[in-house]
Amino acid sequence: MDVLCDTEYPIVLVHGVGFRDRKQLNYWGRIPDALVQHGAQVHYGNQDSHGSVESNALQLKNSIHKILDETGATKVNILAHSKGGLDARYMISVLDMAEKVASLTTLSTPHRGSVTVDRLLALPDFIVKVASVFINLWYRMLGDKLPDSYRLFHQLTTSFADRFNGVTPDSDKVYYQSYAFVMNTARSDAFMSLPYLVVKRLEGANDGLIAPASAEWGNFKGIVRSASKRGISHCDEVDMRRRCFTKVSKEGFVSDITFFYLSVVSDLRLRGL
Repeated sequence: MDVLCDTEYPIVLVHGVGFRDRKQLNYWGRIPDALVQHGAQVHYGNQDSHGSVESNALQLKNSIHKILDETGATKVNILAHSKGGLDARYMISVLDMAEKVASLTTLSTPHRGSVTVDRLLALPDFIVKVASVFINLWYRMLGDKLPDSYRLFHQLTTSFADRFNGVTPDSDKVYYQSYAFVMNTARSDAFMSLPYLVVKRLEGANDGLIAPASAEWGNFKGIVRSASKRGISHCDEVDMRRRCFTKVSKEGFVSDITFFYLSVVSDLRLRGL
């Protein structure tokens, strides 16, 4: 049996904004299957796609308690993408879940907010509020229990991040690590090309949404770059394309996001987590 990813504690994948945990059109693409094939126990956070940090953190807490009851495990390892990392940090620090979390790995999480969002929210407030009403209606139809887009948008600002980081100190009972990613050019991902250009102008290198300086938290493991010329976009980080990036050698070696996740979980196993 392949035990490369057979960690002591189950893996919980925590998604970011705009998607839910579904069996069809899985947010994480081929990643869960790859982890399971190498011995991991994989579960999901099942929080809202457009919920606030506070409400999503409570939903995540409930999900983890269910996972612990079902598996008999005493803790979990969390891998959180984008805003999911903020949900997880709030849950650990404010909702007293440090005893139930062995590690938190954040992937392109805006720990220090976004200067780009700061600029966008400089628009007249009534425009943001009206847009939020329609977004909430849409995501409620898609299954969200407590969508709160207006609050969510403001929780991605740098001013919120400053306050948030002051009330969510890291627990010495949890191992924290983080990764950042970058696209190489606007052509790297057609879907992310426009936001990439906007963020690049305001904040520098980014993955289409998040700049590395904002993604750093805990033990920062660095910026992940694919072996291809494309780099890695915010969508690539959760395998939205469901395929390898590109071949990079005559031997047929390929750059694949699943390799990254296998290495992350394998390292957790080596740490005894």
